[in-house]
Amino acid sequence: MHQRLFCLHSRLLPVIPLLIASSFTLAESGLDEIIVTADFRGKNEMETPHSVSVLGNEEIDERGAQHIEDLVNVVPNINFAGGTGRARFFQIRGIGERSQFSDPLNHSVGVLIDNVDFSGAGSVATLFDVAQVEVLRGPQGTRYGANALAGLINIKTNDPEDEFGGRLRATGGDYGTRAVGAAVTGPLSNLVSYRLTGEVHESDGYTDNSFLDRDDVNARDETTVRGRLRFDWNDESRTDLTLGRIDIDNGYDAFSLDNTRTTLSDEPGHDRQTSSFFSLHHEEAMDSLTIAVIGTTSSSDLEYGYDEDWSYTGIHPFGYTSFDNYIRERSNSSAEVRMLSNESSTLFNGTTDWVVGAFRLDSSVDLLRQYTFAAGDFTSTYDFTTTALFFQLDTRLSDTVELTSGLRWENRDTSYVDSDGVAFSPDEGMWGGQLALRIATSDNTMTYVSLARGYKAGGFNTDGTLDADLREFDSEFLWEIEAGIKGVTADGGIRYRAAVFYDLRRDQQVKSSLVRPRMDGSSEFIDFTGNAAEGTNLGMELEADFYLSDAFAVYTNVGLLQAEFDEFINEFGEDLSGRDQAQTPGYMFSVGMRFDNDTWFGQLGVDAKDSFFFSDRHSVMSGSNTLVNGRTGYRMDNWTVSLWGRNLTDEDTFIRGFGSFGNDPRKDYVTEPYLQFGEPRVVGLTAELDL
Repeated sequence: MHQRLFCLHSRLLPVIPLLIASSFTLAESGLDEIIVTADFRGKNEMETPHSVSVLGNEEIDERGAQHIEDLVNVVPNINFAGGTGRARFFQIRGIGERSQFSDPLNHSVGVLIDNVDFSGAGSVATLFDVAQVEVLRGPQGTRYGANALAGLINIKTNDPEDEFGGRLRATGGDYGTRAVGAAVTGPLSNLVSYRLTGEVHESDGYTDNSFLDRDDVNARDETTVRGRLRFDWNDESRTDLTLGRIDIDNGYDAFSLDNTRTTLSDEPGHDRQTSSFFSLHHEEAMDSLTIAVIGTTSSSDLEYGYDEDWSYTGIHPFGYTSFDNYIRERSNSSAEVRMLSNESSTLFNGTTDWVVGAFRLDSSVDLLRQYTFAAGDFTSTYDFTTTALFFQLDTRLSDTVELTSGLRWENRDTSYVDSDGVAFSPDEGMWGGQLALRIATSDNTMTYVSLARGYKAGGFNTDGTLDADLREFDSEFLWEIEAGIKGVTADGGIRYRAAVFYDLRRDQQVKSSLVRPRMDGSSEFIDFTGNAAEGTNLGMELEADFYLSDAFAVYTNVGLLQAEFDEFINEFGEDLSGRDQAQTPGYMFSVGMRFDNDTWFGQLGVDAKDSFFFSDRHSVMSGSNTLVNGRTGYRMDNWTVSLWGRNLTDEDTFIRGFGSFGNDPRKDYVTEPYLQFGEPRVVGLTAELDL
């Protein structure tokens, strides 16, 4: 770890003098206010006492980003796991799940789209007509509870507008990339406005299958349809309705016996998700308080299947043929009511704003697993109900000092039963919260320090032939201390945010696996979750934007992370104390420059990421990488044409790896590493018309 940090410092040193020197020639530049909508009250990003990154249209368009996974490299200390057609699982500050098979799963990183919970189902996180993506790092124990132990990704789409407008966009690019999208907005009456959005995105993917002679076995076919209505009843009352459907029909044929982008599968897999969702958000300002009501419902069909042998029947006399398929029907419904103080109802002589509320989530998942080596289909039903009460106080101790204190108590009642006769029905209570001291050191600068407690529910393992003592695991709790500074220089030339954090993980839930031989000589691969004794995660985030003139800007985002097991002996009896946790790159940074003179525009940036372990049960690592991304374009009247590219140097990257089993009969199933490639160089052309 120390070597990696030293390497990072040496790579950043040449950049620092340039950034410092540039600050002496900054031109005055007006900066838009950035509101974090995931906060109870929608606070200015510069006033929130925790580490948060907000990415808007500029960052999305620069990378030709279609999905949230295309933005991960620009956000400090966030990572995602492969193993699927699209990223479903994310890690923040080294904490988060990496995969799901038969077992139920409790999530460490929340994913919300217009208030609808898609945690663990991030395949639908498409980005057309999205206003901003908010990444809240650290436990969100007061606001979001058990699904946000590590943090939250909040995606907010564009609001309806009271004047007619819209956009048409078409994209073409490498690997058969093509997309068409449209959004239109306007008034229906003096009180009601609407927004309709639709997009179809297709790609052949980045894998060739030599056995089937196809280049589309990892194809992407993604359709997003969304409608929004806004009712502005009067100055004190507003209702927002969102209705949407996202259809993801992607291939999944990513692993090769030869560790190349050319596969040998005779039954290419798939990674599909169809989600229909509805959300309501109503706010009513009364004489003494404001009432907010949020209701959501969603229904998702998820199907994930893969060719387990990664080859074709007859590749070798010792070979076997197997396909594994998981079909889930998932439904969620939630309701939240919160009351917020106004000027007439503050506490303690007008010094304290308050929020108090209640939350309920009902979730149901029905699973059908179809597996070649199983005696019959496996089915399970996993239901849970979460009920929570919460409050938060924002107390002004002086003109420059504010104390935030919040607490959330949550009860989770769970029921599980499957076709193997396994049944669990745990019922547990958990709590979390935050204390944060925010100090306005000047008109444009704020420092803060916070203590937060996050939590994640316990659970159970059901997969394969596990022993009884490996079936259940306990809740996990996380204590985090964070300190930071946010500010804007007086002339508006520099916007900066920095945070350092120290996490103590207790009863840490760790994803592990077992490999057990079958009678026919093949192997059974069993995933399960257990509790490690302790873990420590510490690091920092730095984000700075330098506005050198009205047309030219430089940005830099840096994340450093050291995430280790303090005490952990795995299922093989190996002592992993002191080893890095999985999916925890020691450093990430993104630096670049932007130019925009209202006619010509462009961006050139470099993203770098340290190597990390793919799993806690083997030593296969991703390798470090440095990616170059760019965009240039021309704007005329209401037309925009841009040429963009990601990974311009075509560097090989890896997003998933295995190293604890053998799958190649040509090598007598010797244990060796297997790697899933990340995105290669992709170049595209986008044309857009503003209506």
